[in-house]
Formats: sequence, C-alpha cells, structure tokens
Amino acid sequence: MEILHTLLRFLHITSFAAWFGSVLASIYFLKTIEDKLTGNASNTTEYTALLQRYIKLETKIADTGFKVTIITGILLAALYHGWTLWVFVKIALIALQVFLTIGYIKRSIHKLNYPCSVTDYKRWYRLFTISLTMFALVLLISFFLL
Repeated sequence: MEILHTLLRFLHITSFAAWFGSVLASIYFLKTIEDKLTGNASNTTEYTALLQRYIKLETKIADTGFKVTIITGILLAALYHGWTLWVFVKIALIALQVFLTIGYIKRSIHKLNYPCSVTDYKRWYRLFTISLTMFALVLLISFFLL
C-alpha cells in the first residue's frame, strides 16, 4: 500500500504542476502575441487563429491536470489522509478557482474580438491574476497550514 500512496502523491503533485504550468505558459504566450492582437497588424486573423488553437491545446492540458488532481486528491483523502477540515478547505478553494475562472472567461474573455485595444487585452491578464492567486492560496494552505 505504501507504493500506491507514493504513486498517488506523485500523480497528484505532477498533475497540479501541469495544470499550474499550463496557466503560466499561457501568460507568456499571450504576452508574446499581444502586439499582433492589439495593433493594426495585417495578419491579425492569423494570430487570432493561432490563439484559438493554442487555447484549445492548453485547455486539454489544464483539464487533464485538473481532473487527475481531483481524482488523486479524492483517493488520497479517502484511502490515506481522511476527510479533514483542511481537505474540505482545499476542495472549496479549488471549486472557487474553477467558478471564478470560468465565470470570468464567459463574462470578459469570450467577448474579445481582435484586433482589440490594449485595455481590452488586459482582461487576459486579469484572468491569470485570478488563477494564480487561487493557485497560491491552495499551495499556501497545502504546504504551510496542513
């Protein structure tokens, strides 16, 4: 059973890292193409298509990381750690992160058309501020309060 516990912890941590990493990579990608989507570039359509393709691929990675994190977290709680207050706090924080992220995407990101103003493009960075803040809270609770 010790091997299963180690394997579940490894999968839990690496899937969380993949989820977190995909969000971090998106920030750099969006910063890289910002000039092409906020200016008067003649190839805005190409960069819009590139952004859409990137988001589809990034979403697959993030969704897989998220699902594996949740599944392994549930298994770790059920089989090894128990359903403590802190487990429920982590569940609530992750649920809040998903709710805030999806809500913000639907409210602010889906409405963007390119080229757009720099002010409108900054909506992307607000999205990542929400995500990274929630990741930080989960990590702080996981490593310093549990």
